[in-house]
Amino acid sequence: MATALVVGNMIGSGVFLLPSSLAEYGPISVVAWGFTAAGAVLLALVFARLARAYPRTGGPYAYARRAFGDFVGFQTAWGYWIAVWAGNAAIAVAFVGYLAHFWPSLGEDKVLAAAVGLTAIWGLTAVNAYGVRQGGAVQLVTTVIKLVPLLLIAVGGLFFVESGNFGEFNASGQGAFGAVTAAAALTLWSFIGLESATVPAEDVKDPQKTIPRATVAGTAVTALVYILGTVAVLGLVPAAALADSTAPFADAADAAFGGWAADLVAAGAAISAFGALNGWILLQGQIPFAAARDGLFPKVFARTGRGGVPVVGLVVSSVLVTGLMLMNYNAGLVDQFTFIILLATLTTVIPYAYAAVAELVLLATDRAAFSGGRLARDAVIALLAFGYSVWAIAGSGYEVVYKGTLLIFAGMPVYAWLKYRDQRTALGAVQADEPEPPARAA
Repeated sequence: MATALVVGNMIGSGVFLLPSSLAEYGPISVVAWGFTAAGAVLLALVFARLARAYPRTGGPYAYARRAFGDFVGFQTAWGYWIAVWAGNAAIAVAFVGYLAHFWPSLGEDKVLAAAVGLTAIWGLTAVNAYGVRQGGAVQLVTTVIKLVPLLLIAVGGLFFVESGNFGEFNASGQGAFGAVTAAAALTLWSFIGLESATVPAEDVKDPQKTIPRATVAGTAVTALVYILGTVAVLGLVPAAALADSTAPFADAADAAFGGWAADLVAAGAAISAFGALNGWILLQGQIPFAAARDGLFPKVFARTGRGGVPVVGLVVSSVLVTGLMLMNYNAGLVDQFTFIILLATLTTVIPYAYAAVAELVLLATDRAAFSGGRLARDAVIALLAFGYSVWAIAGSGYEVVYKGTLLIFAGMPVYAWLKYRDQRTALGAVQADEPEPPARAA
């Protein structure tokens, strides 16, 4: 079940629309997939090791706070929260893109596309606000369905590829290293969620063994499915058509098996995106809720409604998703998706980098939590994972790094206000405990 959580959270919407975003790079993007898969496995090993040493709920936020204290803990929670709600905008765009296979107007009418995407966001926000069980029921059904279109193309589609469709190996117009770096920043989006099993650590049976195995195995299986699927799509759809496709896996299925398969894949991909949107909307309320309980987010985010659901976090996050979609609705679906996933990936990779360095710090300061004979190996893996994270940040491009950095910095005044609030609260408590001064004689 823990492995399914990892695979299910990674396989959402990203891979279903990514071939269109990668079309401008050509088949060299498969090399980027390989680098990203290797980096994702390194990060998975870091999270597996930290989960074995500290099997506590919170994932990246918990590890960063333990190693670096409240400020970096807050930054990690803040960045991760931004990544979730920004990523939900990208998932909604992918959902609309695959619906356009059945409703062509969505690919042409940008206002209609934005309206449908926002309807999905707020409908699922309402479902999750009603109760966790209702959100979980939606997630279970969609997780089972989402694997059908991927496996159909990743396995069956390979028998129908045509070499002429691949086009120029490096079509980006830049050097090989630059092309791989830029494409890798896009592909990393599809691996976001590799840390999923670490977040509910206290609810996992035998977490010291289960979480590491689930994290590494889930990441490896997902990487294999992604790479095979991308190769199949590149070989089934001509490069020029792929760049403008809002449903690349459906187009690939049409080329390989005919229209019935395209309809099946498009429906499966739309359901998969819908399910991923549901799962991540659930998390967009849980992350600020966890930080608020620790005093590192405004207290209002710790308020819960029916069934213990953090309704305030859900609603505020969906308002932010709405704003992000409205700001970018004028762009085409593929352009919207590409920009938003780069922004969401950046604000996720920063917490990943913190987690990698947190392991280095904890290896040095809390050796009792780690097995002594493997310290050198674990330190090397953590360093490589940190290096990969920095490389992925650089590949996001100047505009995304600029805007993402501003979003991270925007949290600093919030942290300052939280500390001021805590100081005022502590001072008030001290003054309340002080004895009344004696009355002065007349």
